[in-house]
Amino acid sequence: MRRLKKYVVFILSFVLLYTVFQILSGLLLTALYTPDLSSINNNTSQEVVFGQTSIIPFSGTLLVATLAYFLSQKLFTTRKK
Repeated sequence: MRRLKKYVVFILSFVLLYTVFQILSGLLLTALYTPDLSSINNNTSQEVVFGQTSIIPFSGTLLVATLAYFLSQKLFTTRKK
């Protein structure tokens, strides 16, 4: 049961840190973005197109974090006396 509690704390902290990193990197990329004004034509459209999002990168990262947690628990366990 203790191992499960440590895993839940690890995953929750990982998700929190991952989310904060994604938000901060998005803010930084947005702040440092410089549009290429030479590529603008006379045909200026007022339409904004956003990319699609996917849960697959986050799921893959979460899977790798889970494997890393269990591998570290298996490799670095100490014997109780």
